[in-house]
Amino acid sequence: MNPLTETCLQMTRRRLFGTGIHAAGTAALASLLGAANTKPARADERVRHGGLPDLPHHPPTAKRFIYLFMNGGPAQMDMYDYKPMMNDLFDKDLPDTIRKGQRITTMTSGQARFPIAPSMFKFQQHGQCGRWVSELLPETTHVVDDMSFIYSVHTNAINHDPAVTYIQTGRELPGWPSMGSWLAYGLGAETQDLPNYVVMTPSWTGRKSAQALYSRLWGSGFLPPDLQGVALRAKGDPVLYINNPPGLSSDGRRKMLDGLAQLNQMQLEKLGDPETAARMSQYEMAFRMQTSVPELTDLSQEPKHVLDLYGPDVTTPGTFAASCLLARRLSERGVQCIQLFHRGWDQHANLPNDLRNQCRDIDRATRGLIEDLKQRDMLKDTVILWGGEFGRTVYCQGDLSRENYGRDHHPLCFTMWMAGGGIQGGRSIGVTDDFSYNVIQDPVGIADINNTILHCLGIDNKRMSVKFQGLDARVTGVEEYRLLNELLT
Repeated sequence: MNPLTETCLQMTRRRLFGTGIHAAGTAALASLLGAANTKPARADERVRHGGLPDLPHHPPTAKRFIYLFMNGGPAQMDMYDYKPMMNDLFDKDLPDTIRKGQRITTMTSGQARFPIAPSMFKFQQHGQCGRWVSELLPETTHVVDDMSFIYSVHTNAINHDPAVTYIQTGRELPGWPSMGSWLAYGLGAETQDLPNYVVMTPSWTGRKSAQALYSRLWGSGFLPPDLQGVALRAKGDPVLYINNPPGLSSDGRRKMLDGLAQLNQMQLEKLGDPETAARMSQYEMAFRMQTSVPELTDLSQEPKHVLDLYGPDVTTPGTFAASCLLARRLSERGVQCIQLFHRGWDQHANLPNDLRNQCRDIDRATRGLIEDLKQRDMLKDTVILWGGEFGRTVYCQGDLSRENYGRDHHPLCFTMWMAGGGIQGGRSIGVTDDFSYNVIQDPVGIADINNTILHCLGIDNKRMSVKFQGLDARVTGVEEYRLLNELLT
């Protein structure tokens, strides 16, 4: 199925005869597709609404996807990629044999030197897997055996917007569908009371200024518009206009929507535009959300021992901890794709102080989310991905001292981790050089990670595409990709 097919399927008999389209062939096609979409469900099959009839392509290991996105680019060598040899090279120039003339941003290209800034934070090994983790993440160390680390991720873009757009959509240019929209398109939805794709942008305590986020990062591109992500706000009502205005009752709202639906139905019968059908569907979803969203965001019924898992910030609306708990609650209610965009990781200066705050925001909550899902027997079918759009340089941006330094953007290598949903804990892939500057073993591209996420959810990436601008458009674009078998159960 693709948008053109969607248009054909929305055609009514009145429109077919009115516009002179060959009705017999289209009716036959619609009949075949309708039969495929209405096949009886197996006893072990979850009830889904929409999606492609031939999916999943293979038995999935995950039912849902949670993406903890650290917007701005976390410093891998200060958190996970332990490089002890750098301690002896403090304030020495980065060797040309390591930099190899590779491009750098305009923020450091004018520097006379590129002095090495070793991490000032202590590292220790943790878990049965012996994973090296910085002192900045003491809570995360308790769940490293549930995680698989990818130390050799690399990307194309060196600036934030194209890098985030690329990691979200598989393209550096705007206008393409995000991963969550692709999942909704292929797999359909398990719930009709909440959006199938939910985005949260929690507060942060690191660098005050942060990179801008745009709704197109969770947009549906050329896929149907009702597949785009819905953002829950960090302050105020979680969704704008979720409550009726003064003087309008729920019954009054229902009558208004019924009248509007009749007008939209007339427009749909006249033009057969899928945009009209999507608008009708979204109006109904919004009406149901007036009940489901307040119930979702009411944490008063959560027992104390669960709240304690996420830490003291969990009761403050809009924090990363509160958002992680909401991610678990959304997962329980059938939401398929959940993304948290935690901002403030763009630390060009004052990194030690700002990074401490950022890690404090996420540390306890990340552990809490994994342990909460595990206790509910949900981690086994929830695949989690953590990471940013790129990493940071080992050399310092600006003034360097033992107590303070900054780091520039670095797309050539950075660290991400995955957990749950078919990912074997305690494993790792990829090695970087002693400077955490170049990948020297098992490079992993963004397309490889996206392909692996799709695989866990039962999707063969080669078999799910849409014709667009002369291409078989898919999540991974047209580039080569592989499956990260080393991490799979």
